[in-house]
This record gives sequence, structure tokens and C-alpha cells, in this order.
Amino acid sequence: MSLILAIETSCDETAAAIYSAEHGLLSHFLYSQIELQKDFGGVIPEVASRSHMEKIAPIISTALEKANKKLSDIDVFAVTHKPGLAGSLLVGLCFTKALAYALAKPIIGINHLEGHIFSAFLEHPSIPFPHICLTASGGHTSLYLVKNFGDYVLLGTTRDDAAGEAFDKIGKLLELGYPGGPIIEKYAQSVDFEDFFSYPRSHMNSIDVSFSGLKTAVLYDLVKRDAYSLADKKLLDTSDLLKKQVSSSLLVCVADVFKQKLEKAYKLHPEIQAITFVGGVACNKYIKKQLQEFCQKRKLAYFSPSPEFCTDNAAMIAFVAGYKVQQNSYSDLTLDIF
Repeated sequence: MSLILAIETSCDETAAAIYSAEHGLLSHFLYSQIELQKDFGGVIPEVASRSHMEKIAPIISTALEKANKKLSDIDVFAVTHKPGLAGSLLVGLCFTKALAYALAKPIIGINHLEGHIFSAFLEHPSIPFPHICLTASGGHTSLYLVKNFGDYVLLGTTRDDAAGEAFDKIGKLLELGYPGGPIIEKYAQSVDFEDFFSYPRSHMNSIDVSFSGLKTAVLYDLVKRDAYSLADKKLLDTSDLLKKQVSSSLLVCVADVFKQKLEKAYKLHPEIQAITFVGGVACNKYIKKQLQEFCQKRKLAYFSPSPEFCTDNAAMIAFVAGYKVQQNSYSDLTLDIF
């Protein structure tokens, strides 16, 4: 039996998980820097990496305690080594290398996005292959054709801003606070997710997505309505009604773009049996409902992780490490963040 300790520090969550090849996920624990970073309106890399240095040891200790395991019980160490913030990644990677070296145990480097791609398997182990995975996290929005464990092909990705970035930037524009996504969803829900302003949808022929133009469209629509001053870079109409209407129109637009891209991908790969929706944006209940209905109409199965496994977490890293152990796919101590 392989007992895996996985560590995730790619951005602003410090996380650890214990995973057993025989019994699955035994424990996972994380510290989120949202409260620490919200005053900056986004993630400050230096603040993030310093926080990881402070939290990583106690987070690992907590995960071990919750699993009723000791460090000496661990057979394999796994760590996110890319992509992410360089300083944050280095904290987790160097700490994990030190543990692996000191205990003379193997190490596995995990691509953060691969963790997200297979995160739905933590709760839904019978997801059929092949399927399409829509990954929408803070800095990434991509579609993958997933053929098997560790076997996936990128179909399309963002050419500029990801969906999560659009939510944060537009949330900042509306003075909603950070992170923007949950607040935007709350405002949109209060007006029943109506499409008030019909923001333009990106209609590229490819499966790639672009949300930078959406951010600009929202900005200039506010200017046109005398609700925002470009000269002063200030929101002039601070009413809740406007914020609710913009939030609602934004969510409807993003969901429509996702459905457009999934339709293109499905037409190219009609052999798929399911669609998975993962990453931080997959916490959004409205978008999830839209994608569930999309799948029902096409008789496709739909899967998405619980919110605790949508945001960055070590459980998904541990799961990927689990099948990499079975595939005998290990790294060595030259593992880097590039």
C-alpha cells in the first residue's frame, strides 16, 4: 500500500492531503489567504509566499493528525510544481524535497492543472472515458479531451483573461471586493439571473476563449450609462441595482460562452460520454445549472466536484499522485517549477 502526502502551494492556498491507494483520501486541510489578500484587491505574490512559509509545517501536521498518521508512515511525497506563482511554488517544492530527501522516499511533481482535470474523481470515481473537462480557475480557462488517467489533450484555452480573472476585475470595477466571483453570484441571484445588458459573446471559430473583451465591454457600457468616469477611474453610480444588473448580465454571458465552446468541442468529439466542470468557477451554482441542462439535452453525464475540491486543494494533487504511483511515474530531486 502506498501512503501519499501531497502538498499544494501554487497560489494563495496552503494545503496538504493524505491519500491511500487502498482507502482513498484520508484527510485534507488548507489555509486560504483570502482575508490576508482582500485588502489588496488580488493576490500579492510576496505576501503569498511568505504566508506559505509560515503555514506549511502546521498544515502538514494537521493533515497527518486528521489521518491518524505519522510522517514516518508516508511512502511517497507529491507536490504541485507548476503552473503558479514562482515564489509560492518554490515554498512547497523545496519543503517537499527536503522531506523526501530526509526520509529517503520518492517524490512526484504534479501539474496543478492536471489536479483540477481529475478533481471530480475524488467523489465520482466512475466518470466515463472519454469525456470533456472544462477547467475554470483563477488564471486558467481551458477545455480538455480526457481519454484516461494522465491521458488528456488540450482542445482550447484562454487567449487573454480567464473567467475567474474577469470576475475579479469586473468585481473591482464595481467596487464589490475580492474575490469577485462569489459576490457577483450573490448579486446576480437577487435579480434572478436576468440578462439586462446583453454583453457581447466571443464568437471565435476555435474552441479558445477570451474574456478580456468582456471586461472592456462592461467598462464602456458603464461609461455610456454615465455610471463610470474614465478620467477619474471611479464608479459614479454605486447603487445596488446597477451592481446587480451588471453582475447578472455578466454571469449569463460567461455561461453562454462556456456552452458555445462545449458545443464546438462536442461536435468535434461526439464520442464523449460526459462533461466535467472543475476549478474555482465551478463553485458557481448558476453556471453549474446551465451546464447540467446543456448535458441533459445531449444525454451526456455531468460531473463537478464539491466546492471544497473546486478551489486549489491538495486532495486533487494526491489523487493524481495515486495513479502516477500505479504508472510508476516518479520525479527526482532535480524537479523544478518550470
